Amino acid sequence: MALHLTRRRFAVSEYHQMAQAGILGEDDRVELIDGEVTQMTPIGRRHAACVDRLNKLFGKAFGDDAQVRVQNPVVLSEYTEPQPDLAILRPRADFYAAGHPTQEHIFLLVEVAETSADLDRRVKVPLYARSGIQELWLVDLEGETVTIYRDPTPSGYGTARVAGRGEELAPLAFPGRPLAAAAILA
Repeated sequence: MALHLTRRRFAVSEYHQMAQAGILGEDDRVELIDGEVTQMTPIGRRHAACVDRLNKLFGKAFGDDAQVRVQNPVVLSEYTEPQPDLAILRPRADFYAAGHPTQEHIFLLVEVAETSADLDRRVKVPLYARSGIQELWLVDLEGETVTIYRDPTPSGYGTARVAGRGEELAPLAFPGRPLAAAAILA
């Protein structure tokens, strides 16, 4: 008789209880993906610089009409609470103190990859599509590209466009406010 391992999926509420109980510390680089507590890739210097650059660019471009969050959680389902590198959100007076943003609050998510672009394409991109995130940008620092994913379906994004240094890109929510890919990839 073959033995089967049964995995235990954790809900977002249980994940938060683990943090409150001290099982997960504030400095632990983890996120909840489909009920599993997963280790996040360490942040390299180019990755950190790109996130800081995007924070500044997004703050200038969208700051009056959106809230920019850096490496903070978004709740996508009962079992999923990732921490995208940047989230462009509908503004709220409480800055989401009453609860982390959910799919309906998100204009755009951005993942920055210094060495993890392939992993992000296999794990994060399909996850965000299944969750109905309308737009995702994957900044691939090694490939020097920004892939813009739109039209989410349960099986993935319907469209993906790769932008290089000489191109501009603008979020669906702010089509008249383009950003130079070169400024993102600097």
